[in-house]
Amino acid sequence: MPRYVRSVLVLLLLTACSGGGGRNADGAAGVGDPYFPKAGNGGYDVTHYDLTLAYDPGGRPVLTGSAAITARATQDLDSFHLDLKGLSVQKVTVEGSSADWNRDGQELSVRPSRALDRGETFRVTVDYSGTPRPVTDPDGSQEGWLRTADGALALGEPVGSMAWFPGDHHPSDKATYDIAVTVPKGLTAVSNGEPAGERTEGDRSTYTWHTAEPMASYLATLAIGRYTVTRSTTKDGLPVYVAVDPTQVAASRGVLARLPEVMDWARNNFGPYPFASTGAIVDRPEDSDYALETQNRPVFPGAPDTATLVHEIAHQWFGDSVTPRTWRDMWLNEAFATYAEWLWEEDEGGATAEETFTGLYEHGEDDYPGLWDFPPGDPPTAEDISADPVYQRGAMVVHRIRQTVGDDAFYDLVQGWTAAHRHGSADADDFMAYVERQAPDEDFEEIWDDWLYGDGKPHLKV
Repeated sequence: MPRYVRSVLVLLLLTACSGGGGRNADGAAGVGDPYFPKAGNGGYDVTHYDLTLAYDPGGRPVLTGSAAITARATQDLDSFHLDLKGLSVQKVTVEGSSADWNRDGQELSVRPSRALDRGETFRVTVDYSGTPRPVTDPDGSQEGWLRTADGALALGEPVGSMAWFPGDHHPSDKATYDIAVTVPKGLTAVSNGEPAGERTEGDRSTYTWHTAEPMASYLATLAIGRYTVTRSTTKDGLPVYVAVDPTQVAASRGVLARLPEVMDWARNNFGPYPFASTGAIVDRPEDSDYALETQNRPVFPGAPDTATLVHEIAHQWFGDSVTPRTWRDMWLNEAFATYAEWLWEEDEGGATAEETFTGLYEHGEDDYPGLWDFPPGDPPTAEDISADPVYQRGAMVVHRIRQTVGDDAFYDLVQGWTAAHRHGSADADDFMAYVERQAPDEDFEEIWDDWLYGDGKPHLKV
């Protein structure tokens, strides 16, 4: 199937599932994502999550929650779905009235006591509890709710957030968040956004977090444990909140001291920072197999090296602020974050981005055996969306654009892209159209056809 036909079909399916394709009064169970078709839900758009959680590591249940979700109906709705994996539901209300509900796998189907009209803003509240579990990704990695030595770590990419709160868990639906977490005294609960309160009553402490900028649910995190917390500001006043497992403080000190420097460098390259604070969460190496760009506060399993810190900070622009419309667009996240590593090394006096590109092209298979297995813009399966071609060959696409337009135009293009789609969602077609508008005299056909969507190793045209 030609790429442009496939893109049109995906767009039509997503539009139909979101309520734009007819008068079906039942919201769709899933938005038809190319790799995770059950992720997300049709018929409404979430604007805010208000989560009230209580964690008891020795209790039954381990987690008790109430999720108050504010949304706008994008079609007439007699019923709608929420994504929630595991956990037991005790009660569902819509606009304060009890609603009927049932479970089918990850789908929580809700039927309000009265129908909702298209354009209506409504509030659904779900009371739930249980022992959250990890979610195994198609590539075998673990996400969702991960138990740690002294608490828990919630990671959501691509669909793990449904393991700890109900919602519309697809990157195309972004919302603001308030999260209040009550934990045993002596533990700390860290999430996204800015701290909005902390209190202790008896043997329980409650931590409240507020995220004012839109966030895809896969970028939401919750880290519970014993942390050494450092609060500071950058030289221009941006708040910095860092939480580090005590076993990782010494090993992390040097690289985290460079966080303000990395932030300045990233802003110079990618444009104004899109969030109200920055920081990091550093857990133990055994707590997770990977770092993740959780919004404005990336998570690291053990002390990161500088390249990994640069990668996850770059994601705050590419992936967190400008979020992929579907999981096929994952390369837009990883190509730019990987290319940021190349640029950092270049600016630090190491290999230039051109040298890194040439080395990959000439013998990249030595380090990345599957480098040419598939094009970054069209991974064959869900298992492949985080594979080497998406990262490394994706970064090569970005460098080919830089080679084509020149350095000055390239940085103007990158900063214009992050500004144009700030706090929004975008896909590959949006990006290609944007690049072509910004450089109308250049021919990008070879980059799109051979490097982004072509099979095998492209012929390098100079």
